[in-house]
Amino acid sequence: MKLFLILALCISFSSASFSQTKSQLPVYKMILKNGLTVLLHPDSSVPLISYHTWYKVGSRDEQPGITGSAHMLEHMMFKGAKKFSGKDFDRVLNENGMVNNAFTTNDYTGFYQSLPSNKLELMMQMEVDRMKDLSLRPEDLLSEKEVVKEERRWRVDNSPMGLLRELTNSTMFKVHPYTWPVIGTMKDISNYNVDVLRKFYETWYVPNNAVLVLAGDFKVSEAKRLVEKYYGSLSAKPLPDRKITPEPVQTAQRNATLRQDVQSSTFIVAYPTVANGHEDMYALDLASQILGSGASSRLYKRLVYSNQIATSASAWSENRLDNGGFAVAVSMKPGLDHEKALNIVYNEMYKLRNQLVSDEDLKKSKILSRKSLVDSMVTIDSRARLLATYEILTGSYENIFTDLEKYNLVTAQDVQRVANKYFNQNQRSIIVLEPTKKVASHE
Repeated sequence: MKLFLILALCISFSSASFSQTKSQLPVYKMILKNGLTVLLHPDSSVPLISYHTWYKVGSRDEQPGITGSAHMLEHMMFKGAKKFSGKDFDRVLNENGMVNNAFTTNDYTGFYQSLPSNKLELMMQMEVDRMKDLSLRPEDLLSEKEVVKEERRWRVDNSPMGLLRELTNSTMFKVHPYTWPVIGTMKDISNYNVDVLRKFYETWYVPNNAVLVLAGDFKVSEAKRLVEKYYGSLSAKPLPDRKITPEPVQTAQRNATLRQDVQSSTFIVAYPTVANGHEDMYALDLASQILGSGASSRLYKRLVYSNQIATSASAWSENRLDNGGFAVAVSMKPGLDHEKALNIVYNEMYKLRNQLVSDEDLKKSKILSRKSLVDSMVTIDSRARLLATYEILTGSYENIFTDLEKYNLVTAQDVQRVANKYFNQNQRSIIVLEPTKKVASHE
């Protein structure tokens, strides 16, 4: 699928710079005087609007002692503000057919709603209210801390795979904030107080640190008018210098083992890589497709089909604002040791470093990568997410279009080059989840 990008002239308005991009994904971009970035993507195919407000703040902006603050504040954003207080926020949403949710990552926090197109102004009033005047009542925090504690128990403490993911991050990263969990430690969750969260809110939940994306059934001129009316009066605030501690170069293999009440072993082989947008990102993505994307991938065929020692095998390349990671995950059949599978993984990594991938494998990986990007444009909501993600992680949503071509330009030599650069023994971490009790093999 080829997307053509034609940039129109930039037109100035009273308190915003405004430009239109004409393509198969029409997008209008506004930057208000207070620094709020607004992306408007009109689509009248259904009478709905996907409304996304993303803040450029995540767990990387925390410190030991207040880990999980971004996630906790995500929860508190639903507890009411000055105009829509207490339970009024949820009540008004429900009465007007609006569905809402939110999420927190290492790098950003997102709030999103799906609403009837005639409720746009109401939704704007509600979002501006909690961007400007969040209540943060002590009694709400007291109850919500228990909600987050239970969420941590469900997602991490009582989940072997959740614990494995957390251990993988803390093994790969030793000093960078990516080392601690997005949800925070149980100790820090217990110790949250209103003063700390209010400082976090007043620092980061400001228009010049936010991206607003509207996608769906609206007239651009009317959406612009409403954005000016409700968001234009908000004040920008100076953002603090982000003094993120860089992760030192890894010089020796790291090992970690987790024992849980599980039926079989699972292991992860992980390597530190590059930040989002780095030129090596595209070849690394394709390498992950070749190694472990789907049943026809190299690892799946050898571990699941041919040797029949694993129930699953996958690989992925993750790119964040500061540091990325490349990982392989394999789940063994019950009763089988993981060493044979680990050696097969090493062998496949060796092949990537020492042999050029075939034209067929490279072509298939490019198709899968393009398909993944195009699939993320299918629904109105997925397009809004894609626009917000690119705007925050790469600095411009327009990189959506150039990325398609960058994947296409990757060569077999590029894949081999990045494999040699990143997939070395002294740069890898081996994290193993083992059963507390040995399980007999059924072979």
